Formats: sequence, C-alpha cells, structure tokens
Amino acid sequence: MLVKRRKFSIKKFALFIIVLIILGAVGFLGLYKLQTSPVSNNTEAITLTVDKGNNYFSIAENLKDKNLIKSEFFYKIFLRLHKPSELVAGTYELNQSMSVAEIVETLGNQDNVKDTSTKLTFREGLNARQMAEVIEEDAGISGDEFLAKISDESYIDSLKEQYWFITDEVKNPEIYYDLEGYLFPDTYVFEKGELTLDNILTKILDNTDAKLTPLRSVIEGSDYTVHQILTLASLVELEAVTDSDRAEVAGVFYNRLNNGWSLGSDVTTYYAAGKSMTESLTKSELNDCNGYNTRCTSMLGLPVGPIANPSLSAIEATVNPTKTDCYYFVADSEKKVYFTRNANEHEAIINQLKEEGKWIG
Repeated sequence: MLVKRRKFSIKKFALFIIVLIILGAVGFLGLYKLQTSPVSNNTEAITLTVDKGNNYFSIAENLKDKNLIKSEFFYKIFLRLHKPSELVAGTYELNQSMSVAEIVETLGNQDNVKDTSTKLTFREGLNARQMAEVIEEDAGISGDEFLAKISDESYIDSLKEQYWFITDEVKNPEIYYDLEGYLFPDTYVFEKGELTLDNILTKILDNTDAKLTPLRSVIEGSDYTVHQILTLASLVELEAVTDSDRAEVAGVFYNRLNNGWSLGSDVTTYYAAGKSMTESLTKSELNDCNGYNTRCTSMLGLPVGPIANPSLSAIEATVNPTKTDCYYFVADSEKKVYFTRNANEHEAIINQLKEEGKWIG
C-alpha cells in the first residue's frame, strides 16, 4: 500500500508541475502581450533619431526614455523571437499608440524615414536680391543679413585667401553686392544643425570653385579677368536661353567691346534700377549713367560687376563664343533670338515682330 501511495503522490506532483508550467506560460504570454502593447492611446508624434551603427537592441533605452515602450526586457524578448530585418538609420516619427511590433516594423522601412534636411534651390540667373528671398523663405535666415554678409569687407578678404577666383575687383565701391555673380546656381542640401549663413555660403562657393577650376587656364589665358568673364556671362545668361544662342550672344557682345561700342543691354538697366524685368523702366532709369547701365551711351565696356549668377552654360559660352559678324540681337515673346549685322537689319526685325505680335520691347 505504501508503494502505491508514493506512486500516486509522484503522479500528483508531476501533474501539479505541468499545470504550474502551463499556468506560468499562459501568465508569461499574457504579460508579454501586455508589455509589448501600446503605452497609451496618445497619437502625438514623438521624434526618434537612429544613428548609423545603432541596432534594435542599442536603442531600447532611448525608446523607454521616450515612453514609446513599456519594458526594455519584453522589447528585447520580442526582438529575439521575431529577429527583425536590419535597422534603418534616420529620423522617425513614432507615437505611444504603436505596439512594439509596429515600432519595429516602422524602424525597418526606409520609406518611413523623415527628411529633416533643408534644400535651397537657386535657379540660373537669379541675382543676389532674389537669392536673399529664397534664403529667407526656405532657410529662415534674414535676407538682409545675407546681403550684408556677401559685401562684408573682412569676410571678402578671408575668401580671397581661400578661392582663386575672388579678387580685389569685387571690392569696387560701385558694385551693389561683392559676391554677385560668384554664387553658383544649384540645389544645396543642408542637414539639421548645419543651416547657418556661413555654411550656406561655403557650400555655394565650394561649388563655384568646382565649376570654374576646369576653366581656369582658359580664363587666365584670355584677355579678360575672371571678374570680367563672370560679368559678361551674367549678361549672356539673361539675354538668351539655348546654348547656341548664348554663344552667339557672347560673340555679339565681344564684337561691340572690341569696336568700342556700348553693350546696350536692357538687362543691365533693370539691375541698375533694382527692378525685375517684368516691371517698367522710367525714362530717367533708362538714361541713368551708373556703373551698371550699359544703355547709357557714354558707358563703354562692361558693367562694374555681374548682374546675376550665371550658369555653367553661360560661362562656357562666354569663354568660347561663336565668331560672328553680327552686332545686334533681339528676342521675341517666345524667346527666339534674332541676330543682325547692322542697325537697319535690326530695326527691320523689330518691325516684323511688332506686326506678328511678338515684340516685347
């Protein structure tokens, strides 16, 4: 009888252990489910930045500190059970209504990375005043501060030591903005924390350097300084659209320069007056003789400086112009450019455009 009782007791004990294990497992699974569920119903966005080199385990403390998970322990249990794909570095917007599963899934998808960078796009032909508007609107930096910076004497002196193309010519007192024409048009991307005026200008000027350096030997071997090349290129940029037209416009300008003519370019008059080309010019503005207005008959040669920031196409056209016997050109309302050899041919084209309703003078 004693043996039977012992066998019965062992069976009861074994059953008890099994039941205990089952209850423990059920309890653990319940606790696991609870601890990996959302922290709350709050859907307010919480920013989480994952640096390169981080993994799912290393960010556990950060997730807990931001109250995005209930338990680091059960979060790590989840990772060991599910073995998620590689963590993607970047900045994410999470919230407390997300479960651990949802958080892990979000962090493993490149499409969920939030773009925290700022892009500044300066199209070809913008002048410094127009660039200031872009910087103020897209970077939140004062446009007036930008304009003051690009004409600050001590700043310009520091740039002369860094960039071969910046010389004392930019310090002519008649120039409106010293770095006008030297700020290469492009799209510039800045990460969070580096969007400062100094960083913006450094990135732009580094790009200008990269674009001009391949042309350095050609420019230095010409009859013109880099400042003069950029000045003429800025006129070419605004007077023509296609590469072929730009090269021929440059050829016309060189013909005028070589023969002692006024360049007679309307775009310089607009810049001199501080107006956009959609505005009307007054008679006094047309006749105002200053360092920029090439419509002034007494002004021969180039303006004192660039009137815009030219594209690489305009710069290349200026250093490699088309040889032509033309001295005049005019563009119609569809931006087609007509080249003529003398004043009579020029006037005939203008009259033709007026008859066709294409004159924009």
